[in-house]
Amino acid sequence: MTADVDVDVIIVNFNAGEHLPRCIASLDHSTSTRRWHAVVVDNASSDGSADFIATHPRVTLVRNEVNRGFGAAVNQAVARTGAPLLWLLNPDCGVEPGTLDKLEAVLTQRRDCAIAAPQLLNTNGSVQASARGEPTAWTGLFGRHGLLTRFFPRSAIARRNLPAEDLVMANTESEAVDWVMGASMLIRRDLFDLVGGFDEGYFLYWEDADLCRRLRDRGFTTRYVPAARVVHAGGASASTSSALAIRAFHRSAYRYYASHVVPSPWHPARWMAWGVLHLRARWRIARGG
Repeated sequence: MTADVDVDVIIVNFNAGEHLPRCIASLDHSTSTRRWHAVVVDNASSDGSADFIATHPRVTLVRNEVNRGFGAAVNQAVARTGAPLLWLLNPDCGVEPGTLDKLEAVLTQRRDCAIAAPQLLNTNGSVQASARGEPTAWTGLFGRHGLLTRFFPRSAIARRNLPAEDLVMANTESEAVDWVMGASMLIRRDLFDLVGGFDEGYFLYWEDADLCRRLRDRGFTTRYVPAARVVHAGGASASTSSALAIRAFHRSAYRYYASHVVPSPWHPARWMAWGVLHLRARWRIARGG
């Protein structure tokens, strides 16, 4: 267990290649004056990416023999740490200077805040849609990759589902949102423990929405902090096994829908959701992603 650090950085690696050492280097540069330690859980990568950081003095490397999934690997890492703050960070992220300080300030100022998340940027500098509205039946059409979002990106439904760009434009210090992408989030350890960490029934995707939802049900907020910035390449791990990622996305979407939207197993909407998601997954795999 780590000791004498302000924040434990949790990174789950799966075939992230050279993104992983660049992520660690960005932490070295951006948080050089802070006491941090990282636990990297390698989920049975085949590209040797974990070897790049195996001897880093601030990193503990845990090698799994099988891919346990994102949420389970995070919980595995958290169990080895002891700092009051947990910083989940994807290996394809690059941290800008001051990010940790700005996220921590929000958690300090707002005691009801369980998670503070930075503005995520695409590699071309554009705003990534990392702040989200509560998923509904419309999310499939007006979500980040929804068909209607492509044609009506400024519609009220699309903007409710994807508010990040509006919040950046508004120059808000921080704003409560329903959930944020797990690519980068600073979490109070005690509240993470309070809700039992990530639901390991989610192999990949939607575990971040589920965590934020369970915290919100306990009266805690998730806040989006535009002034804190992290560049997120996105999809570095999923691209190495796209069919697996597509199946996992749709299974997790159904798990979230069944857990939080339509909990009754006999409701016809659940059967319809299962059928639609199953067919959509097959269609996306057939067309290559």
